[in-house]
Amino acid sequence: MALRLLPRKAWRNWRRSDDLRIPLRSTDTEDASRRFLLYGALPLWVLPGLADWWMHRRTRIEHTSGTRESAVHALMMTETGVPVLMGLLARVNPLVLTVMGGAALVHGATAVYDVSLAVGEREVRPVEQHIHSFLEVLPLTALSFTACLHADQVRRALRGGTGPEDWRLLPKERPLPATYLAALAGVIVAGVAVPYAEELRRCLRTAAREGSRP
Repeated sequence: MALRLLPRKAWRNWRRSDDLRIPLRSTDTEDASRRFLLYGALPLWVLPGLADWWMHRRTRIEHTSGTRESAVHALMMTETGVPVLMGLLARVNPLVLTVMGGAALVHGATAVYDVSLAVGEREVRPVEQHIHSFLEVLPLTALSFTACLHADQVRRALRGGTGPEDWRLLPKERPLPATYLAALAGVIVAGVAVPYAEELRRCLRTAAREGSRP
């Protein structure tokens, strides 16, 4: 199997394995959990992100907390994006689970800093705070479902991961369908990357314009 090769060779051949197919009508607990995670939690994660971006725009973030807060938003997207990418492409083992757990903790701490920064510079309405609650709980939800789907790897992680493949970044034995990965990437780019890049650009332009005034 490709996973027995060196990691570089395994990744080189990772699309040669049969794709993982998730039956849409199956009521099996594992199928239903994986279906909810891939077709529910991950795509719907974009919605509160878009709502939060709109609240930033509505409160004119570029004239208040500006680039500093927008950069924190980019940091938080990185903190969630890296473990999500690993979960989609890599074999879930103690290494991946450890990264996911650590990223969830760091993301939570960054979210606290983000709110403390925002409330001192601009109006943060109750509805925005409620949107934040979704953005904070969804990483934990995704991590919980992933852990339940890979309970054997959670046990190995808690025992220190003694196997040779436990601490290597390896491709999935059965990769997710390319059509699903492409569609999810499109949703993330359109619903997260583009809006928040626009926010950061707007903040940078405003900072440069206001800084050039006599």
